[in-house]
Amino acid sequence: MSKSVSIMALTSVPDICPGDNLGTVLCQCLEQEKIALEDGDIVCIAHKIVSKAEGRIVNLNQITPSTDAQYYASKLNKDPRKVEIILRESKRVIRHFRHEHQNEGVMICEHRLGFISANAAVDESNVFGIENIILLPKNPDASARELRKRLEGRFNKQIGVLITD
Repeated sequence: MSKSVSIMALTSVPDICPGDNLGTVLCQCLEQEKIALEDGDIVCIAHKIVSKAEGRIVNLNQITPSTDAQYYASKLNKDPRKVEIILRESKRVIRHFRHEHQNEGVMICEHRLGFISANAAVDESNVFGIENIILLPKNPDASARELRKRLEGRFNKQIGVLITD
């Protein structure tokens, strides 16, 4: 077993859109950049591109906030539509707070997948459209298995796939 670790970032990944076949895109990028996968390699992928490919994008203009969402929004100076999505993605709100110097407060939630995270991992960065937000993949384990299957089939190597934040 090798005692070294090396990390390589793909530089040719295009902006991912809903419906894109992420496995095909990653295979093409690896080949284009002449990166050869070896048995035991682990491919790490940001959850945002998985979510984008899977269409886990919500337009806030289509959201009607609940009474609970309006309550948290008023306490945290958040868009109540965004809070509504956070609540929908959560099993429960563990804690919420806003410091004086913060523009917007934070909700610490138990995500429906069991993760404890800020704002149930609902994210508004790196997504097209000012009114759009990104959610976690519906089933990250299944997404990782599908990507692993695609990469292993293409490169005939046993690899791991890790979806990360």
